[in-house]
Amino acid sequence: MKFIRLLAGVLAFTLMAAALAAESYPSRPIRMVIAFPAGGPTDVNARQFAQAMSERLGQSVIVDNKPGAGGNVASSLVAAAPADGYTILYNTSSLLLGALLYTSAKHDPIKDFVPVVRTAGVPLVAAVNPSVPARTMSELVALAKKQPGKLNYASSGSGTIDHLAGALIAQLLEIDITHVPYKGTAPALTDLVGDQTQLMVTTLNTLVPFIKDGKLVPLAIASGQRSQVLPDVPTLSEATGIPNLQLTAWNGIVAPAGTPPDIVGKLNAAVNHAIGQKKFVEKLNAFGAEVYGGTSSDYGAFLLSEQARWKAVIQQAGIAPQ
Repeated sequence: MKFIRLLAGVLAFTLMAAALAAESYPSRPIRMVIAFPAGGPTDVNARQFAQAMSERLGQSVIVDNKPGAGGNVASSLVAAAPADGYTILYNTSSLLLGALLYTSAKHDPIKDFVPVVRTAGVPLVAAVNPSVPARTMSELVALAKKQPGKLNYASSGSGTIDHLAGALIAQLLEIDITHVPYKGTAPALTDLVGDQTQLMVTTLNTLVPFIKDGKLVPLAIASGQRSQVLPDVPTLSEATGIPNLQLTAWNGIVAPAGTPPDIVGKLNAAVNHAIGQKKFVEKLNAFGAEVYGGTSSDYGAFLLSEQARWKAVIQQAGIAPQ
């Protein structure tokens, strides 16, 4: 009986301590880990949200770049961190893809994290070298079916979002195009512009300078509606007739599993407050990004749907985990 009373007392104390911690949160700086180097598009987005969250929460949100192993270095680090809201992950699809494509992954992207909020995303654009005799997706499909396996599409590496986006488009349009992986976006673009490859599906902000200079030709943008940056370029759904065909390099925030709901709520509210500010949204739009927001549950449902989608693409494309 004494043991039961003692156990009940310990449990009550633990719950009280957790409640007090959540109430005073945050009382020190928050570490926001991202899986990419400084200066890239994900890093730029993360720093915009980190600054806005700092202002709202009254504590610094410090970006910590931890690239490596397809995003698994950052994901595993945060999964193993204390569930107190002071270490969070600014994640991309690498949270899901890393676990699907690397046998060395030490985390479960769903079970080991609690979703906080979906933040922003940059739509992908299908673009070709000007030498390719296609100026629409229909013309590209006709060309690919006339010459199966002859058209090459570049990516920043096997298992990256631009690789899988190209594979998904090929599957949906029933065309045979050959994947050529590179070690990063820069060399992939160099060979695309140099006519060593013919096609690439990658982020809007990456391609815009080359499109404006006439070095690449955009065929379609994989967003829900046309972009203000490229208003004359049709959406992928418009161009193919396939409804709701949206492909974005999306971002969000997750925390270690077990993080108290009140803390998750405060982080979520800070992000949604930023997204409610016109100047903040305009700043991200200038980088070609769309903003999302929403609830923790919204983001959790989105992660599950994306995991299912890319798992199917990976299996159908025959991509073996490394």
